[in-house]
Amino acid sequence: MRERCPSARFKCTASLKDHTLAFTRYSIGRQCGVADALSHSEHDVWGVVYEIDEFDIGSLDQSEGFEPDRPSEQNAYVREEHHVFTGSKNDEPLLVSLYFANAQMNPPLPSAQYKKLIIEGAKHWHLPAKYIAELERIEVKK
Repeated sequence: MRERCPSARFKCTASLKDHTLAFTRYSIGRQCGVADALSHSEHDVWGVVYEIDEFDIGSLDQSEGFEPDRPSEQNAYVREEHHVFTGSKNDEPLLVSLYFANAQMNPPLPSAQYKKLIIEGAKHWHLPAKYIAELERIEVKK
């Protein structure tokens, strides 16, 4: 994250309720399917919330293939505001900007290397053990 946004500061870990992790786009750079969150009433997606300075938003948009002035369907990802939850006792919703993929037809599975990156990040930020176990079950391309 710091490579993309030098101003990034860790705020908290949080979950996006009623969503599941999916791999709905092909990344030319990674040569595999890449992450997205899809609506799903019985799952949550966990991740990290960062605070970034205004001047870094453009570089983050660019790295996610999002141009605000371009028609939504021409973007790889779209930026939307959603509420996430920290899981603490006094859990109040936190409004954040998230990127959701414009899904492609029949994207490939993620690579073993990409899966490893996701799991290492989840462990580094101490995401819930149950969620990490779900990540470890992700099928990868052969």
